[in-house]
Amino acid sequence: MYGLARALARLVRSVSRRAGRSGGTTAPGRLLLRLSPRALARMATGLDEGAVLVSATNGKTTTSAMLAACLERAGRPVVHNRAGSNMAWGVATALLDAGSGRGQLGLFEVDEAWLPTVADDVHPRLLLLSNLFRDQLDRYGELELLADRWAELVAGLDGTRLVLNADDPLVADLGRGRDGVTYFGVEDDSQALPGMQHAADSKHCRNCGHAYVYEAIYLGHMGRYRCPNCGRERPAPQVAATSVALDGMTGSSVELRTPQGSLAVRLPLPGLYNVYNAVAAAATALELGVPLATVGEALESFAGAFGRVETIPIDGHRVSILLVKNPAGANEVLRTLTLEDGRLDLWLALNDRIADGRDVSWIWDADFEVLAGRVRRATCSGTRAEEMALRLKYAGVDAELTVERDLGRSLDAAVQGAAGERVYALPTYTALLELRDLLARRGLAPRWSE
Repeated sequence: MYGLARALARLVRSVSRRAGRSGGTTAPGRLLLRLSPRALARMATGLDEGAVLVSATNGKTTTSAMLAACLERAGRPVVHNRAGSNMAWGVATALLDAGSGRGQLGLFEVDEAWLPTVADDVHPRLLLLSNLFRDQLDRYGELELLADRWAELVAGLDGTRLVLNADDPLVADLGRGRDGVTYFGVEDDSQALPGMQHAADSKHCRNCGHAYVYEAIYLGHMGRYRCPNCGRERPAPQVAATSVALDGMTGSSVELRTPQGSLAVRLPLPGLYNVYNAVAAAATALELGVPLATVGEALESFAGAFGRVETIPIDGHRVSILLVKNPAGANEVLRTLTLEDGRLDLWLALNDRIADGRDVSWIWDADFEVLAGRVRRATCSGTRAEEMALRLKYAGVDAELTVERDLGRSLDAAVQGAAGERVYALPTYTALLELRDLLARRGLAPRWSE
């Protein structure tokens, strides 16, 4: 049955791609796993170099793409779910061609709720776990529930190496008392926030329940912390960004400390959140044997993943796409926008579909107030366009405001009404997928492919 199921899944993938349906990244894997539930485990055995799983609430697509770039520059064959379909069926689709070449390494970004299921089938040689933030509470439940599931997963692993974010208390705790753990983090207090943001999540020690004391907060609840009650504190990272200079949308300059030596990198992606992505990818690449110089070359030439700070020319303007899907991630995008000169033209698309989470109340925890006085024109779209517009009003964003639910018409209006060269597009997840399909139909962007 497995052979027939795999053949049918490949046929569905081929038909989907010819029909232009986002590269056929979901339907083939769904069919395969329905007909042959153990297919994922069976295909994973064909990976000569085993598998690496990457999970996080924010940044897993970009981090995975950065890591893939490092491995490929080092000449390592990689099987990777590049399109970002990150549940079991997306990994299964990516694995349909595994085994056709020698020395293949599986590199899969995995949805944080699906991580235990996929890991049980794939038996990864390495897990990269980057962060846990509050996201889609109507789907995932409280943050601690995911942390408990990850802790249970890690406790049952045997021989799997871990690469963990030292700055995230929930993630760092997973490596305590274990061998084979590499920590990464940021150590530049010039990037510290003045205080804990409203959107910060992990504020209390999981060991004793006491509130953490922070020496520096870099992003959400991530930073240098310690528990004054039981003494638990941030582990010292082996790979760290010791100097960070953010230059708005043009990127950032980063100096890394690693066991293999220091590395200066000019990242072409903006924001401290992308610095974290790069440090995570670098730590994992080094753990997998990629030379330090090769890591630097790959990061400096990294072109980005779609929707994660990609810029597309449209009608004489540059549309820069920055995914926003939860308070912590949105705050970092907003923080990046405040570094730009002049008043901004924004296009915001807020959806409440299943993959976004039906509950969009998270926008009231994101600090849109930082845009007050900074926006010239804002166009709100998506299934909850009116609520996005209301949020901007309450944030004190005194700008020319347009509300148009239709994605295509709203985008056209935003571009045509822009005063400057650039429009900043801030879509939620399903709005991002709709935007990709729209741009592909117009011949402005390629379709996703594995």
